[in-house]
Amino acid sequence: MLHLFFIINPISGKGNHTINEETIKTYFDTKKYKINVSYSKYPKHAILLTEEAIKLNPDVIIACGGDGTINEVANRLVNTSIKLGIIPIGSGNGLASNLNIPKNSLEALQIIENNRTTTIDVGKINDTYFFSNMGLGIDAEIIERYQNSGKRNLMSYVKASINRSLWYEPKVFNYSIGNHKLKESLLFLFISNSNEMGYNISLTPKASLSDGYLDLLTVPKLNFFNKLYFGISVIINKIHTFKKAKHHLIKEMNVDIENTSNCVAQIDGEYHILNTNRISISILERSLNIIIP
Repeated sequence: MLHLFFIINPISGKGNHTINEETIKTYFDTKKYKINVSYSKYPKHAILLTEEAIKLNPDVIIACGGDGTINEVANRLVNTSIKLGIIPIGSGNGLASNLNIPKNSLEALQIIENNRTTTIDVGKINDTYFFSNMGLGIDAEIIERYQNSGKRNLMSYVKASINRSLWYEPKVFNYSIGNHKLKESLLFLFISNSNEMGYNISLTPKASLSDGYLDLLTVPKLNFFNKLYFGISVIINKIHTFKKAKHHLIKEMNVDIENTSNCVAQIDGEYHILNTNRISISILERSLNIIIP
């Protein structure tokens, strides 16, 4: 009997979804499956629910929500034998999209039932993990504005991007890539494990979840017209045409941001305060078991 533990964020995607305990137990034959269902009630609650679920030793823990919920659940499954399942009911759904997991909940449940598994790489920033991407600089400020807007949709993201770009002052980053040490004034520093941010937007279209590398993108201080060109390039998925952006493949790097003691970051689409200006980033190869189509 396969043991499935579902963790549902009831307000993901504005709560406009049909994933609940009744739907799940109707879909799965309870003679073949042992089913547990828990609901997250506040930010970071899914982390605690996952820790409780692990004590029951399920075969699969299924995160039902957006990238934030998936991050909270997956953070506790790295380097364990428990598989991660995904039912994407959030707004962006970047990781699910990269994995070709459909937004249709019944189709996503079918994937869980098929139980086809692979392993993917995991990014690490200081003492936490990321699975899609993370960003320092204006990227984090945009996410803060986006979250505070109360509306999680593409237009809200675009408005937040325009608002922050009008006043944001680039910070000085000291960072190393291999043996090369650099000091640059950057608009942002973006690192991706997957090829999509959400809303079908990508800054790293060639990124792979299983190539053993993280994709680094740095964008320097820009004038107004270059900011406009960059923003349009992102929206229409033509980032490769923006020559001022620099791209590298990395396995690890260290970053020091000048004149700040409380660095802020975007991690899998959520705003985080790191309480330090020193950031260590690395990759854990093939360290998460995940169910895929």
